[in-house]
Amino acid sequence: MEKFVEKHQQKITGIISTFDRLIFKGYLPLGYPEAMEHFLYRNDLLIKDFAPFAKKQSEILKQSAMDYAQRHGRVYRFLNGKTRKEELAHQIAVEDGVDEGLICVFAVVEQNPSFAMRYGEKRPRLVSCRPRCLTLYFYFMDRQVGFMHVRLQTWFPFMIQIYINGHEWLAKQLAAKGIGYQKLENAFLAIEDCKKAQKIADKFPRQRWQKILSSFARRLNPLMAGLLKGMEYYWVTDQAEFATDIMFKDPAALNPLYIKLQRHSTVCFSAEDVLKFLGRKLSGNFSGKVENHYKKRLPGARVKHRMKGNDIKMYDKFGSVLRVETVINHPYEFKIRRRAKRRGQKVMGWFPMAKRVTNLYRYAEVSLAANRQYLQALSVIDDPEASFRLLDKLCAPAKLNGNRKRAMNPVSLSDVKLFAAVMRGEHCIHGFRNGQLAEHLGMPLSKDKAERRRQSSRICRLLLLLRAHRLIAKIPRSRRYRVTLRGFKLMTAAIFLREEYMPDYILA
Repeated sequence: MEKFVEKHQQKITGIISTFDRLIFKGYLPLGYPEAMEHFLYRNDLLIKDFAPFAKKQSEILKQSAMDYAQRHGRVYRFLNGKTRKEELAHQIAVEDGVDEGLICVFAVVEQNPSFAMRYGEKRPRLVSCRPRCLTLYFYFMDRQVGFMHVRLQTWFPFMIQIYINGHEWLAKQLAAKGIGYQKLENAFLAIEDCKKAQKIADKFPRQRWQKILSSFARRLNPLMAGLLKGMEYYWVTDQAEFATDIMFKDPAALNPLYIKLQRHSTVCFSAEDVLKFLGRKLSGNFSGKVENHYKKRLPGARVKHRMKGNDIKMYDKFGSVLRVETVINHPYEFKIRRRAKRRGQKVMGWFPMAKRVTNLYRYAEVSLAANRQYLQALSVIDDPEASFRLLDKLCAPAKLNGNRKRAMNPVSLSDVKLFAAVMRGEHCIHGFRNGQLAEHLGMPLSKDKAERRRQSSRICRLLLLLRAHRLIAKIPRSRRYRVTLRGFKLMTAAIFLREEYMPDYILA
């Protein structure tokens, strides 16, 4: 990241890395049918009594929410149909001038995980299902956390979800420390002292989140003091977004650069690059999707790379903030150093990272590393000479097994078509075969045997040409080929050169 910042330092006013959107979920030890059945038995209830018993608890939670809103002089509203709840809550906060405390309570009918009775051979049983039930949303302007909300389902097992934004939290801390800043929605446009602000932001993962989240649960779920007394929620990080924001002086400083960054990231970043950003290596054991997405949106555009449900995104905020953001939905793809069992013995080692909220510090480490690598890869923008110098190696003849092969032309339409066919994302995992390459080059399989032989010979010559220039290599004990690291660099540079500087020619 230092190269990127050093290169554009005259246009940059500051950098801040912190969590953005965080979704925590709390689970009571009632999440599976057998546990719920035992809970009913302990309360002298039969399985057939589950539905009326659950309905009674739902009414208690609903009435408690209405009373809570009334005590604080705030609105309780039932929402029917699709409504942007967060926008509506912001609107109510502005209209009523709510700077601290409860903003409003919304009641919505939504699907939630729960249970239903089913008749069995000997006795009725509870099974998992997803019925529609009343769901409560509590929106707060919290003194420590800022704008946030709590979602509580009113049906067993009373799962709770808490949304917190790291930028909101940081804004509250900066105000308390007397550090000036300019903020718009969930982005800082300017910060008076970025170094001090970053030190404060680094403390976010180390907050006592289990205690903080549990206090919200006890406050909003009255059953915790009665029917559920003695139980505690187990907290997990369901989704975490960690953003690195680079603040530019104004939109005029960022917009021209951002157009080039978009183009480079969509054209030049391969599946291997995306895996590297997210801490993985391309190997034959990898099984999963690696995808690139480009989406236009007002007023700019967003580039997203996805690997097994985890994303790394780049977009601009309000024209003057470049944001690179890592989103972790499946933390098990990353490792954390902890004590666990291995071959029957407890050892300290690197194991898959679980969702527990105490691992939030590791989420920050992994995400910051991904953001840094991504920005480092973008540091070549505005300096294409480094990439184009590599292409000189293609413009000279090469030898394979003593046989001389022709030079390649990085701007020739036929050669770049060949590069594009070889570099297709579907080939990154398992490689490609002769027939697949022919198909992508627009050579349909002929019914004539002689024509098929000629076609096969032509593709073989192209493969030998690519191998001579060390752009591809044969996968041992197979009829497949893979792109080499040298091939990724050279062919990506050639494709970028043609698409960037020869836009009138469209590759088929």
